[in-house]
Amino acid sequence: METKAPYKRILLKLSGEMLGGEGGIGIDGDALEQIASEIKSLHSCNVQVAIVIGGGNIWRGASAVKWDMDRTAADYMGMLATVINAMALQNILESKFDVYTRVMSAIHMQELVEPYIKRKAVKHLEKGRIVIFAGGTGNPFFTTDTAASLRAREISADVIFKATKVDGIYDSDPTKNSKAKKFDELSYLETVSKGLKIMDATALTLCMESDIPILVFKMENGSLKKAFSGTQTGTIVR
Repeated sequence: METKAPYKRILLKLSGEMLGGEGGIGIDGDALEQIASEIKSLHSCNVQVAIVIGGGNIWRGASAVKWDMDRTAADYMGMLATVINAMALQNILESKFDVYTRVMSAIHMQELVEPYIKRKAVKHLEKGRIVIFAGGTGNPFFTTDTAASLRAREISADVIFKATKVDGIYDSDPTKNSKAKKFDELSYLETVSKGLKIMDATALTLCMESDIPILVFKMENGSLKKAFSGTQTGTIVR
């Protein structure tokens, strides 16, 4: 008897720092290849995969306020950084892993990537292509976490996989506090009320309104495939 797959369409949220390797800065070839390999293994599970990627390894708009830089300009610079990361990920997925990929940007730059159009994005997914959403929401003052929740809602994703450098959500930073408590499951409202910074309130509200669960877990060898099969440990927000 054939077992029904738990998810048909997944939105994977990646931070830009993950492409920077240990230092989290720039684009590290080994880190990029490892992430692409994991994405390939997930795509091989016969599931539709969309990705939202951050740009913090190149530029983080929120941090530029300390230089008295206009926040709007700083955020647009961050959106451009996500396009660079998306193009790098697309290139290695296609050239090394033979996976058809499309980059769609909320900021139009037609010589480089496709403009984001919801119907076209869904068509790409239905044809088995990985779709990488770049440019955030296309608006300043919104994070790429909010972009992930928005795109997940628009394409009717079944779940958001948020891959991080820690194995779930804790009540404090586990890298600084050895007694930090890990949560196995949280509600959207608990995540907000406890001040847990895994996603901003806007992103969580969008997921709550559409009842899209968020699985937070550590990105490592085999983690995406385990998350798809339901054997990955982490924290589920729903």
